[in-house]
Amino acid sequence: MLNGKSILVTGGTGSFGNKFIEIILNKFPNIEKIIVFSRDEFKQFEMSNKPQFKDRKKLRFFIGDVRDKDRLYRAFEDIDIVIHAAALKQVPSCEYNPFEAIKTNIMGAQNIIDAAIDRRVEKVIALSTDKACAPVNLYGATKLCSDKLFVAGNVYAGSGKTRFSVVRYGNVAGSRGSVIPYFKNLINSGISELPITDLRMTRFWLKLEDAVDMVLMALEIMQGGELFVKKIPSMKIIDLAQAVAPDIKLNSVGVRPGEKIHEVMITQEDARNTLEFDKYYVVKPSFDLDYLDKFYKNGRIVDDSFEYHSGNNNEWLTIEQMKALINEI
Repeated sequence: MLNGKSILVTGGTGSFGNKFIEIILNKFPNIEKIIVFSRDEFKQFEMSNKPQFKDRKKLRFFIGDVRDKDRLYRAFEDIDIVIHAAALKQVPSCEYNPFEAIKTNIMGAQNIIDAAIDRRVEKVIALSTDKACAPVNLYGATKLCSDKLFVAGNVYAGSGKTRFSVVRYGNVAGSRGSVIPYFKNLINSGISELPITDLRMTRFWLKLEDAVDMVLMALEIMQGGELFVKKIPSMKIIDLAQAVAPDIKLNSVGVRPGEKIHEVMITQEDARNTLEFDKYYVVKPSFDLDYLDKFYKNGRIVDDSFEYHSGNNNEWLTIEQMKALINEI
């Protein structure tokens, strides 16, 4: 599928980018090249010196920012596939710096779309988040806007060959800035209680490898305009805390601004456009794309009252399963 292709990953030095590129280099030895596009030279230096990336002749590092359209036009020259993972993602930071979040997450998305169409990139996968679904914080709102821009990009491309799709998933266990490293840092500092925002809280969880698998699947079958939602397990936050530190007392500190009790992946309003498959859902755009109906004709139409959130999930992680996942990562 990817052999002979040139691939570019925006935000490629992040947790997803590191794992995606590692897997791609091992799974597709005959790719043409893969470019890490990001704005932090030190992270690129660190990444290039990791054992799994040293002496990789097909790996390139480009300094650049998705806010800079001219740099994107240069970087996208002769690129076949773009994975767009660059974003400002920390909820409090986006709340405090809203204009910066908009510049990166929304205007950066439009720059990606323009550059991809004009450079005749074949496929673009944009990574989304559960926080983009019925957003209650600025980060989620900017990602919802980004998702809609990429879906609409298929119409904007006209008769051009570029196709855009979105992959949405939940929390990645062990990724930078996630709650597991946060809890571990608190424990290492000698804290006697773990702060839990709300004891009822639930979240979706998956491994980085699962996120990469979902993107690879989407790359293989995408037609353009779909939003792919992977079926992944949920976990109660109190069970997660028990998995990380079973002997530490929990202290409920209240839901922070911009947080939900349960994270949503598909709203009831999107149910009318949602098709279910064994391992994922496909959310079609609200505007009509005939080729999607033809390609996904075997999908199961969900009920009008359907909603997919971390509290009504059919699959749950146990404390022991999370312990094993933490040990693995």
